[in-house]
Amino acid sequence: EQRVYLDFHRRPPFDLPMNTKTTLKGKSIRMAVLDYGLFQVHANGRIIGICGFVVQTDADETVLIDTGFPAKYAVDSAAATAQDDLGSFGRVLSVTPENMPAAQLAKLGLTPADITLMIQSHTHIDHVGHMDGFPHAPILIAAAERALPRPLYWSGKQIMEWPEAEYQLVEEDFTLGNGFEVFLCPGHAPGQLAFMIDLPQTGAVLLTSDAISRAAEIDEGFAGSWDVAQAIHHGARLMEMASARDALVIFGHSPEQWPDLRKAPDWFT
Repeated sequence: EQRVYLDFHRRPPFDLPMNTKTTLKGKSIRMAVLDYGLFQVHANGRIIGICGFVVQTDADETVLIDTGFPAKYAVDSAAATAQDDLGSFGRVLSVTPENMPAAQLAKLGLTPADITLMIQSHTHIDHVGHMDGFPHAPILIAAAERALPRPLYWSGKQIMEWPEAEYQLVEEDFTLGNGFEVFLCPGHAPGQLAFMIDLPQTGAVLLTSDAISRAAEIDEGFAGSWDVAQAIHHGARLMEMASARDALVIFGHSPEQWPDLRKAPDWFT
């Protein structure tokens, strides 16, 4: 959804704790959608949901994908918006304490301590707000995003530091575990990730994240992306995979899909 991007920087000149051979021990058995709030985009007035995901395996592993807006938005969204200059893009309609990761996890009977792996789909403001909130868990992230001096955050406001963590870097598509595939899809952001989750009853579920924010973005040619050509390429290949596997597609910020999308405390199984 964000339309201003920073350019690449070289990888920071220090050693990072990292592991590129991450795998899950178990098979994906259920997935939940987390509700991190509502945002309205000024350019066209569309109202979008801010989402995260929890995926659990039969080996008692719990994976968290993205963490929503920073906590300051649940305290005073107007002040936070002003501080981050986010008002040039849109406005927060609803980000409350109930939309924070801990509260959303609680709906599922989970706590932050239950998270065994955290994944950053990319590093924009509505996805990285609590990246430092799970210090015990490794962070899976695209190498291209982690190579930046700081997370992208928003429109040059790179106010977040990288938290100390074990970073597990993604440089190509790979299988994270049985029923859990990770796709590297630069376009919207330099290190955008998407995911295919295979569940026992639901079947294949494609989580596009912001690689495809909404179905209409395909027809719009991914205008405003960090790299339009790559966004078009990866958007097409994701939809081809979804079609081939008859997958349920959950878009990153779909105004049409979000209101009726099943969310925590309910699971896709």
